[in-house]
Amino acid sequence: MTSYIAEVHITPRAGLLDPEGKAVQSALRSLEFDEVEDVRVGRLITVRMSADSESGARASAVDMCRRLLANPVTEDFEIVLRNDG
Repeated sequence: MTSYIAEVHITPRAGLLDPEGKAVQSALRSLEFDEVEDVRVGRLITVRMSADSESGARASAVDMCRRLLANPVTEDFEIVLRNDG
């Protein structure tokens, strides 16, 4: 078994309202960061796991996202996997 770290980046789906992102955008503009055009706020979840292979670790991380970590209706996810051993 090899140890892996999966960084799961979860973001609101494009085209869906992101109230937290809009609030941050408004705050940045009030601080005179006028160049800011859009802000999307998401989450980063780091998972350390053991797996027989990189493809097995990736498949497990995808399953975790689909079943618990990300809402498939409103969120997208991206997985960055690296060897931790």
